[in-house]
Amino acid sequence: METRIGNVSYLAEGSTAVVTLERPEVRNCVDRETSFALAEAFRRFSADESLSVAILTGADGCFCAGADLKAVAGHEAFRKRTAGGPSERSQANPLSVDGDGPMGPTRMLLEKPVIAAVEGYAVAGGLELALWCDLRVAARDAIFGVYCRRWGVPLVDGGTVRLPRVVGQGVAMDMILTGRGVSGEEAQRVGLVNRLVEPGSALAAARTLAEELAAFPQRCMRADRLSALRQWSLDLDAALVEETLGGLEVIRSGETAEGAGRFAAGSGRHGSFGS
Repeated sequence: METRIGNVSYLAEGSTAVVTLERPEVRNCVDRETSFALAEAFRRFSADESLSVAILTGADGCFCAGADLKAVAGHEAFRKRTAGGPSERSQANPLSVDGDGPMGPTRMLLEKPVIAAVEGYAVAGGLELALWCDLRVAARDAIFGVYCRRWGVPLVDGGTVRLPRVVGQGVAMDMILTGRGVSGEEAQRVGLVNRLVEPGSALAAARTLAEELAAFPQRCMRADRLSALRQWSLDLDAALVEETLGGLEVIRSGETAEGAGRFAAGSGRHGSFGS
């Protein structure tokens, strides 16, 4: 059943949660209330043991055009310091090193994967939301870019950190410094997009991919995913230790023995993913 959390819709279907930005009148730009709603949606997904994968997308053919700059422009704290500062529930996005990111979930490290289904624009903070996701499925005519370069709005939702890690320093610097738009096809070529599909089909393709991920033994997949994410802050020796510790937990759970038993019984021959 679909529910609404502010300007965000939340639909749990099978083992997948679909989280949709619902502000099409502003190309799904995120104000503070929407950032709260996004963070709450992913907390709900994280806590629901019946769900294995989430999809993040935007309504009416646009992923997200970033932070709501009209709200930012009207926020006193962005123009000058004032006594008392902005109200707690101001419409502009929060700027703090504590708590959630200005766009909502961008500081969360979930235990389960998230797929971005991108149609139209994924720019500025929208690009950062897409980068926060583990995988990106995009339409050929989708556009990615640091469009906030033109307005003096910094990347504060992980863009300068995740973009170089995903596409490499050289490509990331080109995008960060120039702010130019990158098409879906170029984005796939540089590794920013994992699956490229025809316009209008990104969400359907993301649903299919989510079902594929949900069909795998979950403890093992989640342990491998977390190791791949956490290793960035560790030296090689420490990263290898953490990988082994996570793998041992999977083995002790019995999931590995169960999978080996299925293989021994004849499943998965010649690289088949069927049972």
